[in-house]
Amino acid sequence: MTTAFVQILPVYLARDITVVSGANLGDAISFAEELDLDDVYEMGQRAQSVRLSVQPESGGALRIADGSAIGTPGHAVHLDSALTLMTANGTTTEILVMVEVDDAGDVEAVYAMPLAQMTARCEYTLVGIDRDAARARFAQVACVSFSRGTHVTLASGAQAPIETLRPGDMVLTRDDGPRPLRWIGAATARAVGDFAPIRIRAGTLNNAGDLLVSPESRLFIYQRSDALGAGRHEVLVRARLLVNGSSVIQERGGFVDYFQLLFDEHQIIYVEGIGAETMLVDPRTQSVLPPDLPNGLAAPRRGHERAAHLDFEVQSRLLDHPDAAEILRRASIR
Repeated sequence: MTTAFVQILPVYLARDITVVSGANLGDAISFAEELDLDDVYEMGQRAQSVRLSVQPESGGALRIADGSAIGTPGHAVHLDSALTLMTANGTTTEILVMVEVDDAGDVEAVYAMPLAQMTARCEYTLVGIDRDAARARFAQVACVSFSRGTHVTLASGAQAPIETLRPGDMVLTRDDGPRPLRWIGAATARAVGDFAPIRIRAGTLNNAGDLLVSPESRLFIYQRSDALGAGRHEVLVRARLLVNGSSVIQERGGFVDYFQLLFDEHQIIYVEGIGAETMLVDPRTQSVLPPDLPNGLAAPRRGHERAAHLDFEVQSRLLDHPDAAEILRRASIR
């Protein structure tokens, strides 16, 4: 079954990253079978990331979604490999290579998704090619995550730092009341590039404290008036679409400790006093789950396959406003 969820990925065309020294001199970055270790790559000065919209399907497949800025809607996209590149000063950068194929199975395009900021005209030596890690690294990007110190509302009404939670703890959910936490994941990520966390300062959305979340995390807001013109009062908003440089910022630099919360169903919980979604198990994200989870939790389940919350997501065009966060804050209290 196909879900309604669409993920927007910042990618580069393969031709934007080419070999400037090595066996494949002049060639664009490509899939694993065509690459050679120790080749040196550079990103072109005019290279610009574009937004590739993909939709997960059962069986682990990804397809290009309608409205994608690049690619052909309906074409399959395969996660080919995770590459590790190193600069002259020893800094490493990972790139996910994604391959678009047409209905006949022929390669239509190759895309590169750096997981850290890349600089034009800087030399990057290819030091690692890992086909097995690509899906797991993509899953980490796709997961909605909260940072260490985020306060989660328990069933009792108490506020607990997320890192203190354990499976079995009862957490307050918006739709189903108290529900047991089934699994909590933790990972440390570099706070770089498009994948650096989003900080929503206290009070911006009526949140009690600063909220630091992964860019794809979606916040649940009830508008007393439909200020956005979404056609409904209940909306889900991706954190990265609210960045305004002041009350909502992308915080780059250093590392961030991320946590993911899994329930039997996809839920809206309360973090720093406002609604936010929990981990959605689908073909993109299930690779981060340990296979020995009880009750088949590591596989997509009925409560995750077609979550009603997904229908509440606000399209980016409705948030193309420098004061979108303030509009939402006022709409939620009036």
